[in-house]
Amino acid sequence: MEYQNVTGHIYDIQGYAVHDGPGIRTTVFTKGCPLSCLWCHSPESQKHEFELGYLPIKCLGVEICQNACVDVCPEGAVLIDEPMEALNGSGMIQKVKIDREKCTSCLKCAGVCMTKALYAAGWDTTVDEVYDRVIKDVGFFKNGGGITISGGEAMAQFDFTYNLAKRLKDSGVHICLDTTGFAATELFEKILPYIDLFLYDIKHMDTAAHKKLTGIGNEKILSNAQFLAEHNAALQIRVPVIPKLTDKETNLRQTAEFCVSLGEAVKLVQLLPYHKTGRMKYDRLGWQYKLTNVEPPDDDFMQKTLEMFRGYGLNCQLH
Repeated sequence: MEYQNVTGHIYDIQGYAVHDGPGIRTTVFTKGCPLSCLWCHSPESQKHEFELGYLPIKCLGVEICQNACVDVCPEGAVLIDEPMEALNGSGMIQKVKIDREKCTSCLKCAGVCMTKALYAAGWDTTVDEVYDRVIKDVGFFKNGGGITISGGEAMAQFDFTYNLAKRLKDSGVHICLDTTGFAATELFEKILPYIDLFLYDIKHMDTAAHKKLTGIGNEKILSNAQFLAEHNAALQIRVPVIPKLTDKETNLRQTAEFCVSLGEAVKLVQLLPYHKTGRMKYDRLGWQYKLTNVEPPDDDFMQKTLEMFRGYGLNCQLH
């Protein structure tokens, strides 16, 4: 099958993934997303541009690298922090800190960091490079597994995602596309023949609330879901359950009713309870996490919500 070996921005490739579609999979995570969900657990996925990440625990101190990261920064954004006790008890060391107001993400400091405490969140790659990496995992694709193209929003880098899907289709592996649904309908029409299953997010049914929570309205998202359903796509609907934000009964019932309206295209509905595991990623990027007062929903609430969705005749499970 003809394809173009175009270049794309990605920020991770994860093998042995069990939450990104059926079975055991390998997931390619693209950078860039038109949404900015308040609960996003992968903030490094939001910007298309590469960013500077910093893991202080990996910094051995400027005494070891002889101020390499400090000296190479053209903006003076890498600063020497206050002395602190080394984790191994060997004495006092001085790590660095980042002045995010000055940092332009030129990533020169990441290039000289010996331990990758300073790192680039994302890298350039080509369709062929990704294919060569992920196809090595074919032997691990058990229980209907395969390859998932995710994000960010993979459709925001359509040329890369489209050509990668075409390249993978010839290999015979099962292909999922994890999407927010926010892209031009004609792009979904074009990529549809190469996707076996769409992992499709329905974040909120009210467009005003959706815009408040994600930065955009939901009209295009809902209409694209209907388009895919009408054109024989297979959909796995994913519903985030965020306390105080998306967990009202009215919204959840409207979501279930919408899933029912999509008919046999919906193979599964997954309820995704809010979790805190992405919070530390915000610190690494120098971002502020906005849901500090939100706790995960309790098991009893999630079980009742599961039973409600199943009451509509939907094949539903907790993620």
